[in-house]
Amino acid sequence: MTTSHYPVLVIGGGQAGLSASHFLKQQGIDHLIFEKRRRGHAWREERWDNFCLVTPNWQCQLPGFPYAGADPFGFMKKAEILAYLDAFIEKEQPPLREGVTVTALRQRGEGGFSVETSEGTYTADQVIVSVGGYHIPNIPRVAERLPRGILQVHSSRYRSSEALPPGAVLVVGSGQSGCQIAEDLKIDGRKVHLCVGSAPRSPRRYRGRDAVEWLHDMGHYDLPVERHPLGEKVRGKANHYLTGRDGGREIDLRRHALDGMVLHGRLLDVEDGGMVFADDLAANLDAADATYNRIREGIDAYLAEKGIDAPEDPPYVPLWRPAPGEGSGVLDLEAAGISTVIWATGFRPNFTWVEVPVFDGRGYPTHKRGVSVCAGLYFLGLPWLHTWGSGRFSGVARDAAFVVESIAARRSEMLPSEQRFTA
Repeated sequence: MTTSHYPVLVIGGGQAGLSASHFLKQQGIDHLIFEKRRRGHAWREERWDNFCLVTPNWQCQLPGFPYAGADPFGFMKKAEILAYLDAFIEKEQPPLREGVTVTALRQRGEGGFSVETSEGTYTADQVIVSVGGYHIPNIPRVAERLPRGILQVHSSRYRSSEALPPGAVLVVGSGQSGCQIAEDLKIDGRKVHLCVGSAPRSPRRYRGRDAVEWLHDMGHYDLPVERHPLGEKVRGKANHYLTGRDGGREIDLRRHALDGMVLHGRLLDVEDGGMVFADDLAANLDAADATYNRIREGIDAYLAEKGIDAPEDPPYVPLWRPAPGEGSGVLDLEAAGISTVIWATGFRPNFTWVEVPVFDGRGYPTHKRGVSVCAGLYFLGLPWLHTWGSGRFSGVARDAAFVVESIAARRSEMLPSEQRFTA
């Protein structure tokens, strides 16, 4: 157990922390990264076997390490993502300490911070918290009332259909993970029930290109949170569902319904061995399609404004509509043969170990572009920290560069005047 001091400590060794390390090394600032688990843990241990990116490979832009493979418009699978991350680490050789848990971060009376870890206490002039915002699986308490014979799995623990007991599967949640897992199970021949919430959906290809390419050209990935129509509320919105599987395609839940997937409305309750669903399936499908159509209309307007000639696509026509009341009421789990419930209900953040007064009433760090209200404390890797790409390979480098520039400026101010010109 030792006590050591560093100019900067980085807590979290995912793509955000590693990107920060890249820029800290460029600035010649000594630092250390603490990673609670193994490098690439979230990609390795919290994704299913057939997981792949939903954004094209060309958007993988870790600092100084853009995607250089043979399929820039494809979508990396789980093993390829890990290989990309490992290659970046091999190139950077960051000062990464794996298997070190940070248990407390506090301000020091004499300035700077103390960081308590599983291997001792460290001190630092400045600290970057780069642990993202997905920490505790968010399983609703209603799950406690499900019959004991039902296997319950959070989406972060789902691996494959083969790992589940025989029988039908109910997926609760229709965000990216829920829709992709439901599709994964259906491809494997499982009977699938899906509880459909308010998540929006996105086109995959439109007017001759992947929609991500058009949105990139339109500046959507550069739009800062303060200029977004929803402002900071956008941070709580679900991601659009689509997939990069098999070269990339849209996920149209109406088509899946025609092919045998059973869709339900929002989960309300559990009673007498059954799950109670709201009568909002039609409204939720319509709302997802409305977002889908708005994205297409936005691309149309951009092409018209720029005078870009691109092939036309026919208007979207819903393939299936639920009958009045369909998807609502009580589903008898035993009668439906359901053996497994997968909770694709997201995560809750856990910053309880950060004992510094920087949080708002919801427990979210108060910051501007990662620079917190406490001098010397920074956050990276949060969804919509600054832009849509902040929590992704596409935008994390830009955020990390800004934070490290702020660190370097503050470090220069902290030095005695006679040292500033040699630091």
